[in-house]
Amino acid sequence: MATKVAIVGVTGYAGGELARLVLRHPEARLVAAVARSHQGEPLRSVQPHLHAAPDSLVLGSDVDDAEVVFTALPAGEAAKQARAWLDDGRTVIDIGSDFRLRDPKLYERWYGYTHPAPELLKEAVYGLTELTRDRVRTARLIANPGCYPTAALLALLPALKAGIVTEDVIVDAKSGVSGAGHAVEDAYLFGTIDESVRPYGVPKHRHTPEIAQEAAALLGKPLKLTFTPHLVPMNRGLVASCYAPLRPGKTAKDIAQAYAREYAEEPFVRVVDSYPATKATLGSNWCLVHALVDEENSRLVAFAALDNLVNGSAIPRRWDSRHFHCGRDR
Repeated sequence: MATKVAIVGVTGYAGGELARLVLRHPEARLVAAVARSHQGEPLRSVQPHLHAAPDSLVLGSDVDDAEVVFTALPAGEAAKQARAWLDDGRTVIDIGSDFRLRDPKLYERWYGYTHPAPELLKEAVYGLTELTRDRVRTARLIANPGCYPTAALLALLPALKAGIVTEDVIVDAKSGVSGAGHAVEDAYLFGTIDESVRPYGVPKHRHTPEIAQEAAALLGKPLKLTFTPHLVPMNRGLVASCYAPLRPGKTAKDIAQAYAREYAEEPFVRVVDSYPATKATLGSNWCLVHALVDEENSRLVAFAALDNLVNGSAIPRRWDSRHFHCGRDR
């Protein structure tokens, strides 16, 4: 039987992309499209690219009999509602930021609000499958990773896990405008972003503590992280360029072996022989990784490219285009 799914916050970029993936999935059925605006209107009229959505699927305020509730909401909103859904026996998957950080104090520092359900942070599983596959299979509350952290962590994971690099890490990343959501601000208007690239959010970007938290867990010690995101004039796509000094005695051979070993059986990560391009990941859950060593400076240089609306936004990495049920990642 198909898993019954509700999407709360379906009118945004991430919610619309998630709806596209659910509607085409043979083992899922979208039973509720929830939003604060456009209620009573067919989903297809609000997200006109969703040609597979029936006219009977209209925007409402209730998750109906959904077994899995996805939330694509502004920061702090999913945490206010998650407890009720969990108490009803549903699985909750937040593709926003409300359950990614384990320390509730970090939400006050980085997001500017007191977390509404700090007790749930202990239960939430960080949904980057390559890190937490066994826990994700049985989790009832999943925090889908952010797009920048997904790229940065997958670029660095083998080197951090194998102890090949030090704790001094630099992440330089560039993302399409869809990463900013439906914000109507001068900074995101066509006339502003076209033919222009600019950094932003330094050093206060909200994905910084997420990257640092998970990278430190891999390395086994606190991380010294410099993270610089950039806005580039394209709709979707993200590339992260990551740098870290090698530990004494470590070589390019160690790097090559670590990456080949770590990702040999991963269904969504491909280690490529050249610099990865965002267009090669368009509309997919692929993450393309390329790692090399700057021999002169004894430094790892690792790249990861992905589609920011699919990978790290719209759907947990444990689910591919064939399997949607909880606990099945391939």
